[in-house]
Amino acid sequence: MLTERQDQILDFVKTHQRTHGVPPSTRQIGRQLEASQATVMGHLRALAKKSQLEKLADGKWGLKAAGVQTHLFEAPIYGSIPAGLPAMQEQTPDETITFDPSIFGVRRARPDHFWFLRVRGDSMIDAHILDGDLVALERREPRTGDIIAALVDDTETTLKRLVREGSRLILRAANARYADIIPTRGLESQGVVVGLIRRRAV
Repeated sequence: MLTERQDQILDFVKTHQRTHGVPPSTRQIGRQLEASQATVMGHLRALAKKSQLEKLADGKWGLKAAGVQTHLFEAPIYGSIPAGLPAMQEQTPDETITFDPSIFGVRRARPDHFWFLRVRGDSMIDAHILDGDLVALERREPRTGDIIAALVDDTETTLKRLVREGSRLILRAANARYADIIPTRGLESQGVVVGLIRRRAV
């Protein structure tokens, strides 16, 4: 059984490793938890005895969390898709991507509930979604304020924020240059944005 402090250290190590690809140093752990190096080392040794952390093979005091590699999913990446997004199984993805849904804060996920969309355009830049980004979408019921991939009036697919004004549902861009989209015949959510991947240019 872990102490509260050990739980905090373990959570920080796992989060840091998922985000940066490497575990944190003891100095970084100490700064995060406002603890001395001696205190951090004591907790790390205790966590190692409890099989929660292990010392790296190179002898450095970077630690690797046991079980950081959680279950990985493979999901399709779609590019510019015309109307017809609901029939996702009838579309041909550009490629697939292997990812860990926990990096987007998603727990108890199902592999067939995820897909990725390659963003084109600048209508969502104020939501920090840029041209060329890959957005991760989960197939679930959207809530007001969610950014969704929506099929509008059975003719147009778009990525916008879902807004409710009175009894009306509106799709709103995150860029003042774009007008609201107000569906007249129907709106169907194809997925809710849960995160994004930005591929750096090389």
